[in-house]
Amino acid sequence: MSLLSSGTLYRGKVGMWSWVLHRITGVAMFFFLLVHVLDTALVRVSPAAYDVVIASYKTPIIGLAELGLVAAVLYHGLNGLRITLIDFWSKGAKYQNQMFWVVMAVTVALFVGFAPGHIINVFS
Repeated sequence: MSLLSSGTLYRGKVGMWSWVLHRITGVAMFFFLLVHVLDTALVRVSPAAYDVVIASYKTPIIGLAELGLVAAVLYHGLNGLRITLIDFWSKGAKYQNQMFWVVMAVTVALFVGFAPGHIINVFS
């Protein structure tokens, strides 16, 4: 069976989606950290400009984006632990699918615990 007849190399299974989400969340956190370092460095260049930038972050849109950041950090960190278990636990590869769903459940549970308080803070 050739790649042309099957359409794609990937089959959309748990391992692939875990990999894709891990990369997306990692890139999102990288760009957040880049912006964070740049805006923090701005305080040395112009404290007034720094104050303007920080004030622009106090909007509902940024508050909601922070929810996305929290979700990304939760998933990325927990999935990193899962990857470590796959690499260093002799049965890790056998249970990688189940561990993915545990990561997703814990991520959602922690996010649901965080989100209401944050949303109240953003819109009050």
